[in-house]
Amino acid sequence: MRETTLCYIENNGQYLMLHRSPAKKDGSVGKWMGVGGKLEPGETPDECIEREVREETGLAMTNYIKRGIIHFYSDIWEDEIMHLYSCYGYEGTLDTACDEGELLWIDIDRVMELNMWEGDRIFLKMMTEGNMDIRLELHYEGDRLVKWAQSDD
Repeated sequence: MRETTLCYIENNGQYLMLHRSPAKKDGSVGKWMGVGGKLEPGETPDECIEREVREETGLAMTNYIKRGIIHFYSDIWEDEIMHLYSCYGYEGTLDTACDEGELLWIDIDRVMELNMWEGDRIFLKMMTEGNMDIRLELHYEGDRLVKWAQSDD
């Protein structure tokens, strides 16, 4: 099972969103999401999200919090544990030349209009409602979310 991180950086009522590049050739091509990536060997989730945000955006997070853990199960992709974060403060200048895709600031009240994974809509709604301990299991068949539940883990 792979382990990843994902962060939604907030500023002035907007989230920094990544529109996944067709060059990546993965299941998320064309979808919108926060920034993050896979943990490297020996790396903690906090170390990973700090590195990934810096690599993908050029920003150094100064105020962030872990919001939860999401378990993804799929019939075609490797199962995944994702550590979910919110960031409310950072230093530096946004570098929009991201290898992963296009970075844009999107009004939080418009984010749900974007093309994204159905499971992302569930935890994003929970985040915007102020939930600080999101624990979910998301089950996919292909691109389709077929089952989800809150979990104790």
